[in-house]
Amino acid sequence: MDALKENIKFLKGVGEYRAKKLNKLHIWTIGDLIEFFPRDYINRKKAVSINNLKFNEINSLVAKVVSLEERRLRNNKKQLNVVISDGKDHLFLTWFRYGKWITEQFESGKTIWVSGNVTEFRNIPQIIHPEFEILDEEEKTSFWHSRQVLPVYHLTKGITINLMRQLIYNAFQLYAKNIKETLPDYILEKYHFPDRNIALQKIHFTQNPTEVKKLKLRFIFEELFFTQLMLARVKKKHHKEIGNRFQLKKTFTTHLKKNLPFELTKAQKKVIREIVEDMTSKHQMNRLLQGDVGAGKTIVTVFAMLLALENGFQAVLMAPTEILAEQHYYGIKKLLEDQNQIKIAILKGGAYKGKKTILEDIKNGEIDIVIGTHALIQKNVHFQKVGFVAIDEQHRFGVEQRAVLSQKNKNPDLLYLTATPIPRSLALTVYGDLDVSLLDELPSGRKQIKTIRHNANKRNVVYQKVKIDLRQGRQIYVVCPLIEESEKVDLLDAETLYHRLAEKVFPDFNVEILHGRMKTIEKEKIMQDFVDGKIDILVSTTVIEVGIDVPNATVMIIEHAERFGLSQLHQLRGRVGRGSARSFCYLIVHPPISEEGRKRLNMIVETNDGFQIAEKDLEIRGPGDFFGTDQSGIPYFRHANILRDKAILDQARIQAFKIIKEDPELELPENDKLRNIYFSKFAEREKLFDF
Repeated sequence: MDALKENIKFLKGVGEYRAKKLNKLHIWTIGDLIEFFPRDYINRKKAVSINNLKFNEINSLVAKVVSLEERRLRNNKKQLNVVISDGKDHLFLTWFRYGKWITEQFESGKTIWVSGNVTEFRNIPQIIHPEFEILDEEEKTSFWHSRQVLPVYHLTKGITINLMRQLIYNAFQLYAKNIKETLPDYILEKYHFPDRNIALQKIHFTQNPTEVKKLKLRFIFEELFFTQLMLARVKKKHHKEIGNRFQLKKTFTTHLKKNLPFELTKAQKKVIREIVEDMTSKHQMNRLLQGDVGAGKTIVTVFAMLLALENGFQAVLMAPTEILAEQHYYGIKKLLEDQNQIKIAILKGGAYKGKKTILEDIKNGEIDIVIGTHALIQKNVHFQKVGFVAIDEQHRFGVEQRAVLSQKNKNPDLLYLTATPIPRSLALTVYGDLDVSLLDELPSGRKQIKTIRHNANKRNVVYQKVKIDLRQGRQIYVVCPLIEESEKVDLLDAETLYHRLAEKVFPDFNVEILHGRMKTIEKEKIMQDFVDGKIDILVSTTVIEVGIDVPNATVMIIEHAERFGLSQLHQLRGRVGRGSARSFCYLIVHPPISEEGRKRLNMIVETNDGFQIAEKDLEIRGPGDFFGTDQSGIPYFRHANILRDKAILDQARIQAFKIIKEDPELELPENDKLRNIYFSKFAEREKLFDF
């Protein structure tokens, strides 16, 4: 067994208790600890004087503690001030949130390393909530005691910096001989990467921190490269898969095209051509269709469905929620209402009248188009002959869930839909095995949505403007983050807002409420009444983020807008502006707002471009939270950052795809190292993509 794969609890100095603490830092094995890189370095002898500190920038220095003072503020909160000195000048360290674990560490005369953003307080430099480390506590016998430069690591409760350094030292002392090279010689030479063992030791034990940035490049490349190797292999497999070679018979498809009540955009025509080319080839289609809110993905999907139907196959569309499935069901039925020989059914979870008959009809092939939720992948669902599968808002499904639907059938053509514009770097990392189509053009007649931000105390100003739209016969959405009042969170809830609007603000108009806890039959009736114009104002939770398409709805009011993510705000806003009338989105903000919240709100006001918004959202929240789901298939990167490392990602992708093109099974002698690493670490993950 590879010694570096041993559980971290077996390392000298760890044990069961500390292992659980280290697990919180994603350290599970000895190899994980060895690759747990410092986030900074302390230079004990660094001669940065307080007088030379740069204001409004991150500064680090070593100084001595002079004094400590706790003050009681007017609001009954406390403030901690620690004064440090370099022998000439003084620097204030200030905390407004702190515990005993901080105050107990400071004693007059102790040497301290401190880092943080330097501001000015009464002509004296100050750092609020700094990072710090007491430097007088190394044991005299410790390896680290005589080191001028010390690594600084991310920590968790129960793991001190001195303990972390000692564990790192123990790991290298006992296991350095087990560190094996993972990249072939030709890649090391091409990119001038250092040997893996040497690079790892230098990163942890360097006395020259300026060399570390260059050393880390090989580990960033390595992470991205192996992920791209997997995607390259999966993509090659997809192209080998023999699919259903459809013929464009121009019966259902041509009829739809001739009878559309609108003109397709150039982007829609281009994407339809790409899909037809895939579906009429001998290979299985694996395509991702990206389109901003309202770009017209549904009609493109219907054309693909009809191509499958023309060839005697069934078509399936899976959506993440019942509301979205219902929207698709009613929308597609309306599009195909003059082709009544096409049978369409919706399949939902749970027990309900008529479900057994639908299941029988699906099995017997009497249903042509099946639309549904997760219910489609249940064991009791059997299709007669599926040729096309579309998965909408597919990032809400796990890789395993997406695979089940296609595995139930023989190599159907697969189309993944997303209304969340995905930045290129994220698309290459998560969907690098798929061909990508882009709907980057809105249908003609659509007007840009004007987004306006107001503080909660100006809400009545918004209501007065909205009354003008209501009197003109327009409809309005009002979105709240909660269904009912919560004692823990001070947020305006949908129930409270509904009663206030219905009884006090808009008593002359019909106000209704919609939320996910309602029974399906209730939700269906409310949605249909809103579509039919019987409801003027729909108060809702975020269930309407996707799913309702009402051209007459021209105003969206979002309460507690500061609580929503950027992409979610953009999705919600996309519920209006579906017709030709000018539309508005009012963001009602409840201070105080975090700096991150302020950035989100500024961005959503400034632009309607979903791709710009997605890029910014990725930058603010990071890849892991971008989709708001743990099942998104986003790999965990210890070293790489797909935003910061776009150039390295491109290099890694080109190199990986070139290798797999020439040596798909990594059988050549020069790829020995790659083969061993890849099949030990990625073989299981690759199986998830075996659609």
